[in-house]
Amino acid sequence: MYSVLISLVIGLAVGLGLGFSGALGYGWSTFFGVLASGVAQFVSGRMVQRRVKAAMDAVQAVLVEGQKKLQAKAARWQMRPPGSIQAAQAEMARDQKVFVKEALARTENLRQFIPWVPMMARQIATAQFQLHWMIKDFKKVDELMPKALFFDPTMTAIKIARMYMLEKPTEEIAKVYEKAVRRLRYNQNVLLAAAYSWILVQRKDADGAFKVLNRALEKSDNDTLKANREHLANNRVAHFSNTALGEQWYALLLEEPKIRQQRQRMQWR
Repeated sequence: MYSVLISLVIGLAVGLGLGFSGALGYGWSTFFGVLASGVAQFVSGRMVQRRVKAAMDAVQAVLVEGQKKLQAKAARWQMRPPGSIQAAQAEMARDQKVFVKEALARTENLRQFIPWVPMMARQIATAQFQLHWMIKDFKKVDELMPKALFFDPTMTAIKIARMYMLEKPTEEIAKVYEKAVRRLRYNQNVLLAAAYSWILVQRKDADGAFKVLNRALEKSDNDTLKANREHLANNRVAHFSNTALGEQWYALLLEEPKIRQQRQRMQWR
């Protein structure tokens, strides 16, 4: 870590300089050396922090601007529905891929801070993992997964979703799930519990899914989790659904949103 090394060098230089010059005794020389080291660490840390934030904001700005354009296009299509929903979805996916790739390119600017910021390499991997997931670049997702950080419940939900896609054993998915939910606060477990119970239902383990939802609702009052628990309790497995969670559910790529083709009225002139 460059910032730590620089602050130590400054601290040693000040302490030894004061000690050997005879200006101060051993105790005071040590004190001012430690103080100088701390000040140098604080100043360099603040400077690096500002630059890191600016680089991260640049990545976020690309994503925000790209999302605005997608939303504007979707709004236009609501006024004048496209001829083909499938073609419209493909166009939106292409547009998203363009700005996500631009954001990915911006993340490379963060690599200059790896020697200065603890865990910077893993933070970059985490951001890139999420961005590659958005455009369904699963090869890169799988490469980055061992390097990414999974402290956030959404990130962990993505991880277990990918494990399901890769047909990993349920026991492995359960370990990831249980480790994550232990540290979550009230209602932070909703997406994770929804995803894991869905996976169990897909694997014909409705009883296991019911138990997961039962435990999850000890730390949540989410209506979707409640409804799914009731469906499973009354043997209505076919009614199990996470669609009420909206975009956060579909972002896991486990299901595609159902879009109905709108009929356009004929206008006679």
